[in-house]
Amino acid sequence: MKTFTDKIKKDQEIEMLPEYDLDFSQSRPNKFAPILKRQERLIHIDEDVFKVFDNSEKVNNALRNLIKAMPKRN
Repeated sequence: MKTFTDKIKKDQEIEMLPEYDLDFSQSRPNKFAPILKRQERLIHIDEDVFKVFDNSEKVNNALRNLIKAMPKRN
């Protein structure tokens, strides 16, 4: 019994199998792309940090204060 890999070994010039021949003539631009570009960036924080800084305003204020306290780089 021939397997798919046997067929590929014989015919190395296969670019795309017929079942993957997709028709893009009906495709449309992603209507959610502008929303995704404006979307906030997500970061993962540990549970103990989240208990203190439970919203983005608190996190941003703490980080801004930390940046101000850091020595300036030359």
